[in-house]
This record gives sequence, structure tokens and C-alpha cells, in this order.
Amino acid sequence: MSPNLKGVLLALGATAMFATAAALTKLASADYNVLQILFVRQVVIMIAVVPPMAHNFPQNLKTRHIGLHGIRLTGAFIALACGFWAVAVLPLTTATVLAFSSVFFTTLLVVAFLGERVGAPRIGAIAIGFVGVLIVIRPGISGIADFHALIAIAAALGAATAKTSIRRLSASESTATLLAYQAIFVGVLAGLPMIWLWVTPDWTGAVLLISIGLVSTLAQWVGVMALRAGEASLVTSIDYMQLIYAAILGYWLFAEWPDIYTLAGAALIVGSALFTVHREARRRSGNTRPM
Repeated sequence: MSPNLKGVLLALGATAMFATAAALTKLASADYNVLQILFVRQVVIMIAVVPPMAHNFPQNLKTRHIGLHGIRLTGAFIALACGFWAVAVLPLTTATVLAFSSVFFTTLLVVAFLGERVGAPRIGAIAIGFVGVLIVIRPGISGIADFHALIAIAAALGAATAKTSIRRLSASESTATLLAYQAIFVGVLAGLPMIWLWVTPDWTGAVLLISIGLVSTLAQWVGVMALRAGEASLVTSIDYMQLIYAAILGYWLFAEWPDIYTLAGAALIVGSALFTVHREARRRSGNTRPM
């Protein structure tokens, strides 16, 4: 098996697990607050990452960029909390489509705050992607067709903020430090409201909540393996298969089927995002001018 084929197969598995975790979250949201779902997920992830964190703890919490960590963790918390909320109140496919708009927000943020240059092709891709977002949320004279779509947009903006911060932090911080801060502090932020929001689950609910954490942890682990095995541009493009999985799970579990607006918007968002991913890969290899 070639490295790229191995990377693609692993990426297909990771995207399937991410879509499954989202579907399980939508199921759990019928009985539990999204912050409780997020809290249990973070507890499971924290348990999973204790061994690598403990190896150099508490040294891996030392940083000279605490403010930037704060921005990154705020973005990550908004991305996760609003992402879970969006899955709970929107059709699964719609929430997944809008989540991919984080690609365009990230581009705008790295230009504004990191000073990266962006050429006309990438600006065109961003514009097309945002047209796709507008088609999905359908703003009109009476307002947004589904106001809940703004929750998914907030999640995408939070994810873009976290990714932009990581780009700056990764130049000076170790992976262990980045891992430790997110595992601990996102869990703490989600845990504080549990004083008022906690609902003790029965056995079925406990299994469901823990399963979300386990599937999410495994998905991240397999996703990292995929990136190590294959070319980043190829592996990253497989992420958009999550739309197919989301559509299947949405129809099977919730009798949802994406409407024509969601399908048309998804085509524009995914197409422009794939263009951005591959142009970025070519730019890094030195085969084209800045995007």
C-alpha cells in the first residue's frame, strides 16, 4: 500500500468518525445541554492524553504567550460549543456544510494578523465560498431563513481564530503544550456551567455521552495518522467526504434530507475550499505565486 493510499483510507475513517460523533451529539442533545455533552467529551479526551501530558508536566504549561493562548482557547471553546449547538438545532448536513466556511475565515485572519499575502485566485475562491454560505443561510428582506445558521457561522469563526492562533504559537510552543492547554482549559470552561446545567444520565445516556468522547478522540488520532502517512493536500481534501457521511446519517437517524439550497451552497463551499487547499499545497512546494 502506497503512503498516499494509506493516508486516504485513514482520512476516510477519520471523517466517518467525525460525522458519527456529530450524529451522536445530535442524539444526545435531545436530553442533555450541549455544554454537558462538551464537558464529558473533554473529560474523555483529557483521560486519553494524560500519558503524553504527564511525561513533562507541569513544564509543558510554561509559556511566554499566555494572551495568545487565551485567544486560541476562546476560539476553540466557541468553535466546539457553537458547533455542538448547531448540530443540535440544524439538519446535520447543513451544520456540516457551514462548518467548512472556517477555511475562508482562516484565510482572512491570517492576512489580517499574520501578514500572509493572498493573490487574486484565492480572493476569488473566498468570494465564491461566501456566496455558497449565503445560499445556505438565505438572507432576505425578512432576515435569515434559518437564524440558527448563524450559530454554525460563529463556530466556523471560532475555529478559524483557533487555527490562526496555532499558526503563530506553533513557531515557539511544543505540541505537548498546545495539547495540554486545550485539553485542560476547554474542559474547565465547559465544566463551570455544570453547577447549574448538569443532568445525571442513566446508563444509556452515560454510554452515549462517553461514546461521543471516545469516537472524537479516535477520530483525531486517526486523522493525525492520515496526515503523517500521506500528502497533506490530498489527505485534507478527503475531509469533505464528511458531507456525504453527514447526509447519510442525517437521513438514516433523523429523516433529514438536504434541500436544493444546501446542496448548491455545499457545491460552492467545497469546490472553492478544495481549490484553496490545492493552491496552498502548490504554493508551499514553490510551483506557483502567492495566492
